[in-house]
Amino acid sequence: MSLTVKEQVRYWGIVLAVFVLALWFLGDVLLPFVIGGAIAYFIDPIADRLEALGLTRMAATGVITIASVLLFVIMILMVVPALIAQLIDLIEVLPQLFRDLRAFVDERFPSLMDRESNAHQMLATIGETLKARSGDLLEGLLGSVGSAVNIVVLLVIVPVVAVYLLLDWDRMIERIDELLPRDHQPIIRTLAADIDKVLASFVRGMGTVCLILGTYYAVALMIVGLQFGLIVGFIAGLVTFIPYLGALIGGALAIGLAMFQFWGDWVSIGIVGAIFAFGQVIEGNVLTPKLVGSSVGLHPVWLLLALSVFGALFGFVGMLVAVPVAAALGVIARFATAQYLDSRLYRGVSGRDVE
Repeated sequence: MSLTVKEQVRYWGIVLAVFVLALWFLGDVLLPFVIGGAIAYFIDPIADRLEALGLTRMAATGVITIASVLLFVIMILMVVPALIAQLIDLIEVLPQLFRDLRAFVDERFPSLMDRESNAHQMLATIGETLKARSGDLLEGLLGSVGSAVNIVVLLVIVPVVAVYLLLDWDRMIERIDELLPRDHQPIIRTLAADIDKVLASFVRGMGTVCLILGTYYAVALMIVGLQFGLIVGFIAGLVTFIPYLGALIGGALAIGLAMFQFWGDWVSIGIVGAIFAFGQVIEGNVLTPKLVGSSVGLHPVWLLLALSVFGALFGFVGMLVAVPVAAALGVIARFATAQYLDSRLYRGVSGRDVE
């Protein structure tokens, strides 16, 4: 005899509560496993394609692992030191940039920057705060990165978890499918396929878009000669998954830095602006339609809400699981809406009689 709806709600509610408590209390412990699982999910299609070409799952995993190690070594030797150096330089030069901005506004708009005005006093306070806190900011940033993603996690645990999960991914999915409750198996399979479609489009697609655009912005800005081109490109590419935000943040930062560095050289400043304008054209007309598609189903506001809520509740791990949870909730909400529109609660007796 199958369980009643009330009993099923109770049991699945217990499962959900255990999941939430595990995130709450074991967030730091689960972090390498969440990252490793995300990496395995991200590159599983590559392993499937290699298998289709005739390789075994173990051989495909080995090829991907070797290629990933080579890419990681290249990044460690070439990209990461330059990125960290530019970040440190940017934080150190921020107070001077702010003083230059205040001097520029004071020269061009003297009435706005009256010594006795609130605006002038506010800018002076912010400048002194930046000067006093820049070192603390850098130290805190590096300290938080070191505590959230330490060397052991990066170099040992995450790769091992990712390799093992990638090796057993198909068998793991089959085993989970066998454990699904028989009464709800068709619906769960349908919802899981829809969730996977959304995640595949968004996570894999937008991840590729972020990588391409970040590389393009960084290389183009460095060719132009912008002093902090690499870090600006990194920031712009990192937040590209939120539509328009990457271009707005990166463009504002790049053009602001270009105005200080190239003031009077309007051609160089215009080229910096054109770099981000061209990037937006390519993203909107080529990259996003080809790699992501138009029916992802994750609205930017919904995504921001999920990142904010899960980040506040569960910290860094919460931000990692925010996207898949948001995708799952979006698919479930659309399914529930479709069920409601087809139910007597919505259609009523008259709607049933008309048919």
